[in-house]
Amino acid sequence: MKVRQDARIVSVAVIVAVGVNSDGRREVLGMDVGPSEAETFWTDFLCKLARRGPRRVKLVISDAHEDIKASMAKVMNATWQRCRVHVMRNVLAHAGRSGRRVVSAFIATAFAQDDTAAPTSISSAGGSFSQPDPPNLAKSHLVGADQPTDQTKYR
Repeated sequence: MKVRQDARIVSVAVIVAVGVNSDGRREVLGMDVGPSEAETFWTDFLCKLARRGPRRVKLVISDAHEDIKASMAKVMNATWQRCRVHVMRNVLAHAGRSGRRVVSAFIATAFAQDDTAAPTSISSAGGSFSQPDPPNLAKSHLVGADQPTDQTKYR
């Protein structure tokens, strides 16, 4: 985002934390503006957030920004999961124009599963559909066996 600061236009980072309460409703928990998305900025933000409120954070969903993950590991005792939107964008960037529809359907099927075993078995079969660019598609973390995909256990 661009802001005016001392008669100059500068880029800043705006971060927003959204939580889901016990009733399943989303709530904005906090927002901050800083010079960048550096680890120190994230750590300060998460510390302020933790002091103010959420006591039982079970799952943090974000993009794969290393500084977010590092800060979260320092401040919270929670599981991290990569955002579905970012997973989809990264995978489709490697799928090629002709393969996007098939790949998109494959990912939707993996995310629609009710337990953690199903997406893992689906992702292991991934080579059969990914004709556009299999090596890059695999590197782009289709589902990621090391990442939790079963959000139902956090309800």
